[in-house]
Amino acid sequence: MSMSQVAAFAVLTVVMVVVPGPSVLFTIGRALTVGRREALLTVVGNAVGVYLQVVAVAFGVGVLVERSAAVFTAVKLAGAGYLVFLGVQAIRHRRRVTEALAVRPVYSAGRSVRDGLVVGLLNPKSILFFAVALPQFVAPEAGAVPVQMLVLGALFPVTALVFDSVWALAAATARAWFARSPRRLELVGGTGGLMMIGLGAGLAVSGRRD
Repeated sequence: MSMSQVAAFAVLTVVMVVVPGPSVLFTIGRALTVGRREALLTVVGNAVGVYLQVVAVAFGVGVLVERSAAVFTAVKLAGAGYLVFLGVQAIRHRRRVTEALAVRPVYSAGRSVRDGLVVGLLNPKSILFFAVALPQFVAPEAGAVPVQMLVLGALFPVTALVFDSVWALAAATARAWFARSPRRLELVGGTGGLMMIGLGAGLAVSGRRD
């Protein structure tokens, strides 16, 4: 691969990451619901999940998602359903948020990473992006096309780690202000849950029409 290919894909990646999508909105919802630590761990899990999409695309699964409306719909609905489930859980347990500030985090590190991984893995926006964009930036004549895709695709989760962490820290800072009042904190916990439910519902009805 030439440096111009890598640079062009890097620019495209930054544009895709900066524009808020399911991962960004989920991270903000998680930061508002349970705080900075869990949101940052969610960002890490999401990056891992997104890179697993890169691996899938590099070895052919992405092409199937791009060409099959049924497969794309299945991935989209699975991701939407999981987001709605997490939102409902956040609303149900919003009163525990104030207790968690004095006792322990609501979610374990492993659970936060796992939730982020699932959301990243089932994000239809990114997998379709990889399926469409990655093949355009490889050099077939250089050989080892899957390896080229794996290298190029690594730029996306690395970029997402940086920008999504900024979103997480900003949202967590806003949450800290709400933490001064138990009532306000309970309200923001419910708001974060509603954001995740709304995101899941919006994801379920959006996308391809074929």
